[in-house]
Amino acid sequence: MLVLSRQKDESIIIGDNIEITIVDVRGDKVRLGINAPREISVHRKEIYEAIQREKAQQRAAESAATGHGKTGKADDSKSAGGE
Repeated sequence: MLVLSRQKDESIIIGDNIEITIVDVRGDKVRLGINAPREISVHRKEIYEAIQREKAQQRAAESAATGHGKTGKADDSKSAGGE
């Protein structure tokens, strides 16, 4: 993990098109501004994890409804974590 020190109104750049700016610091809370292209999702980690759990439940329900489980194909393991 890369750890950087930044002060209010300072930024970091990720890749060529994501900018994270320190908007405010109050006590133990830091407010971040994130400027990224619309096609890149930006979520708090707990929200991202909830979305991933929901997607996994939907896939399991769809698989159960259609009677298709794991096929044993190599492609199944590649597609499971790629969303």
